[in-house]
Amino acid sequence: MSLAVARKPLRADAARNVDKIITAARQCFREFGPEVPLQTIAATAGVGPATLFRNFADKEELVLAALNRQLRLTVDPVVDGALADIDGAAGLLRVLEALMDAASADANLLGAVAGRRELLTGITGSLMESISVLLVRGQGQGSLRADISMTDMFRLLAMLIGVVDTMEPGSDAWRRPLALVEDAIRTTRPTRPLPAHVPVPSTPGTSPHLG
Repeated sequence: MSLAVARKPLRADAARNVDKIITAARQCFREFGPEVPLQTIAATAGVGPATLFRNFADKEELVLAALNRQLRLTVDPVVDGALADIDGAAGLLRVLEALMDAASADANLLGAVAGRRELLTGITGSLMESISVLLVRGQGQGSLRADISMTDMFRLLAMLIGVVDTMEPGSDAWRRPLALVEDAIRTTRPTRPLPAHVPVPSTPGTSPHLG
């Protein structure tokens, strides 16, 4: 489990500082990108660098704390609702939608830990357990393919998260790839058109992307 998750209870004033730092981190990463200096985050939070480093040893720990909070706030309630729903496939798709929406909103936070998959284990472990429950439920109901394993789901989820690197932060371009994944994992393809096609944005100084 990451240090960003396994925190001791804080005094009220310290907890307020942590909340201000995490809020400022999300704002600064959105405005300035993954390379934003910690000093900028501290200034935005209205705290000194010493206060920031007393709570977060480095940028990595701060990023994980910010990602963890957003998952708990935005994805966990959807997971709870999905687990309470009889329909396993519908619940699983709602969880994937919530996760992709959160990933898009905090694309620059994800970019700061790109390629460090092991760092995310501490904040996604319970999520994968819930996805496993929903997958087995949907397979038992005959709505999800019986030959899909959790290894398949882990890789599909990693592929979907990778879509964030090919779109503008905050975009909902992930909806089309997610619909394609839904088509692949359901036993019967949904009778609905794919979501709108969104071209891959061009990056200055590179060849135009296909789109």
